[in-house]
Amino acid sequence: MDAVRVALLREVLAGTEWLTATRRFAGALRGSVVTHGGGLLLLGTPEYEPWHLAAHLVDEAAWSGTPELAPTLVRHDARPTDPAHLAVGPARIETARRGETLLVVAPGDAEPLLERVHTARRAGVTVLTLSTTADDALSAMSHETLTVPEAAELDLDTVQHLVSAAAGENGPSPRGRRSFRDRLAKLAETVMAPPPTPW
Repeated sequence: MDAVRVALLREVLAGTEWLTATRRFAGALRGSVVTHGGGLLLLGTPEYEPWHLAAHLVDEAAWSGTPELAPTLVRHDARPTDPAHLAVGPARIETARRGETLLVVAPGDAEPLLERVHTARRAGVTVLTLSTTADDALSAMSHETLTVPEAAELDLDTVQHLVSAAAGENGPSPRGRRSFRDRLAKLAETVMAPPPTPW
């Protein structure tokens, strides 16, 4: 989803809780990785790997000049013969240490993740969770959680777009200048705004 589509989506969602919630969560994500200098691990469930979010965070890292946002995708079925960026398996979670951030995306049952996430949390890792279930064990061990109930007007994929876009926007651009992407998003918001009320 590009900057124009994100701007249009935000226009549609104006006045809902989603804009505030996704920006708050994105702020927590960005604050954690920037404060500690990176080390973002992205983990899904055995049935769901958040490829799309990983790609968007890599883009946001480049566009915003915040390399700390680029995640390491941890895959449950990683094989040694995979390319290096796809060969990181769940054992990486067990070696995570203080200063690193673990972003867990868990649609549905998170039971298979709990032991590893708990180990990371005890080691001092900041745990953030995007899930479809509130008040579960995964949420209880997370520092920050954004829940997208299955009955919500948005789905988890759309919320991931909003979070990744907001993570790239929270904070100043390099050299204090707005990036082309920021200017494009601002233009889209201006174009989509209702006309001014005549005096």
